[in-house]
Amino acid sequence: MKIGIVGLPNVGKSTLFNALTKAAVPAENYPFCTIDPSVGVVGVPDERLDRLAELSGSEKTLPAAIEFVDIAGLVKGASEGEGLGNQFLSHIREVDAILEMVRFFDDPDVIHVHGDVDPVRDIEIINLELILADQQSVSGRRERLTRDVKTGNKDAVAEDAVLTAIEQALLSGKLARTVDLSEEDAKRIKSLNLLTMKPILYSFNGKAGGHNLSEMNDGRAQAAYDLVESLGSKYVEVDARTEHELNDVAGEDKEMFRSELGVQVDGLEALIRGAYETLGLITFFTTGPKETRAWTIKEGASAPEAGAAIHNDFKDKFIRAEVVAWNALLAAGSWSAARDKGDIKTEGKTYIVNDGDVMVFLHS
Repeated sequence: MKIGIVGLPNVGKSTLFNALTKAAVPAENYPFCTIDPSVGVVGVPDERLDRLAELSGSEKTLPAAIEFVDIAGLVKGASEGEGLGNQFLSHIREVDAILEMVRFFDDPDVIHVHGDVDPVRDIEIINLELILADQQSVSGRRERLTRDVKTGNKDAVAEDAVLTAIEQALLSGKLARTVDLSEEDAKRIKSLNLLTMKPILYSFNGKAGGHNLSEMNDGRAQAAYDLVESLGSKYVEVDARTEHELNDVAGEDKEMFRSELGVQVDGLEALIRGAYETLGLITFFTTGPKETRAWTIKEGASAPEAGAAIHNDFKDKFIRAEVVAWNALLAAGSWSAARDKGDIKTEGKTYIVNDGDVMVFLHS
């Protein structure tokens, strides 16, 4: 899956990207330092994976992966080409979800493009630019459909009806994803790749030792939390600078440094979990002497659909799957012991995979 990191200039996008990928992209204290989108593939930390690999004595351990795209800062008027707008709006169209970075601390030494720190205003600016860009896409598509609609083409009429509903939502300042669409209707407009149809996870960027809004009782933090909830989205709080600096700290020392800095949680793990939840994803595992691997699938996927993550034959020629919960396998101590205890179940095509299942697929 691919997640695009967006936000106003200079709110910590590239710093977060560096923390996530340990890649050296520019992260200077001025707007528009990111000229080309940087892409990094991040292994998803998962303690279950490491424990299963240890159990199996695996030669390789392969985590699930998320692709993050660091996209240059958007400004007011981006949808009309302001700043580096149109060029980067096009990059956002290629991602599965949006991670919207929002500054969440006061510090006179760190420039804010609008002078003061107001998360609600910042969120509304970014979202409005995405909405305006989608308005252009929808109106343009409706114009191209005009002739076919007039001739009564059924597909064109159906698509235009969906676009009309979305256009009305956009014109009223709402995100396209607030429109209740059937699966068929969603397919009709999928090719437009609307920005506001994508799920959005908000990342509130704090600063160790700074004046974090979450610790100040001036209403700005609560207003931001309320806005995100009203949008039907989730948020995580992360200190991008600290996470970046902790990249160079050995694993056993990280908790000590976090404690000293007053950063209680691993912001990157919280962010990745939030990304999974936002996209409705879960993980299943395969394990053996050669490798233990985590696979990412949509929540609610059937056993054959999960098999397709490995190889299409596991879906198209699916016979059955052997399934055991990861913790049950660890408790048993081996696959054969888990089988003897009756923890391994044989499941058919209708089985819905659970997060943490360990699976073996049989196909024709």
